[in-house]
Amino acid sequence: MRLISICPSNTELVGYLGLTSSLVGVDNYSDWPEEIHSLPKLGSDLAIDMDQVEALQPDLVLASLSVPGMERNIEELKKRNIPHVIVPNPKSLTEVGESLLFVGEVTNTSDKAKQLYEKYNGIIARYQSLSKQIEKPTSLYWEWWAKPIFTPGAANWITEISQLAGGRNVFEDHPQASVKTDWEVVKQKNPEVFCVIWVGVQKEKVNPKVILKRPEAEQMQAIQNNHLYILEEPLFCRPSPKLLMGLSKIASILHPQVYPPYNEGFDPLLEE
Repeated sequence: MRLISICPSNTELVGYLGLTSSLVGVDNYSDWPEEIHSLPKLGSDLAIDMDQVEALQPDLVLASLSVPGMERNIEELKKRNIPHVIVPNPKSLTEVGESLLFVGEVTNTSDKAKQLYEKYNGIIARYQSLSKQIEKPTSLYWEWWAKPIFTPGAANWITEISQLAGGRNVFEDHPQASVKTDWEVVKQKNPEVFCVIWVGVQKEKVNPKVILKRPEAEQMQAIQNNHLYILEEPLFCRPSPKLLMGLSKIASILHPQVYPPYNEGFDPLLEE
């Protein structure tokens, strides 16, 4: 089966299912598994080169509506009669697991998908159990865009990850998945830990001075206690099972006495 993925989380789902060798092209932002780096890059998620997609003659294109504007890709795929499916747009960790089942079904790898799904849920259950040992959850602020400031709200896997890691998202009282806010509100929340995961920006390119220069930033307890963390955006911002690696990382930072240490590059879903 000749597969094309035009969204990084879909490429990662394909990787988990052992189908990387079936990929014939991916979007520009896909960066895992390693083997995809030699494949044709088909453009950014909002500017996919459909002539190139068509020329690759895929049996199936894995599309997505995870970013506003991706509707144009779907319309173009339909117009050109290119076989495609829209992978569901998950909001919760449970739904991310269900995406594995969906991609397994459309790629004839349902057995593998079901095995991974059970393992995935088992890891979440283990963290759920460990989180019960935390008497006072750590207050966490997550920033995934700086100007204007956007942060995840209740209907977002980041809030779930926070809870499983023994923390509490300070914007969990906002029902939406993504909350537009401002620096004054963030300061009032005065989180114990400040996590930066700017969407689409590599960790190495985030300059903490941008945050430290904000008005009265030094008065925030997270800054005073040196709990400002620049984290790997792919481990927190994409609806793929790599979120479990993000969970492992933040849990080990918040409560190292309760949770297992984080191993750089260790993927609990791929280990026997």
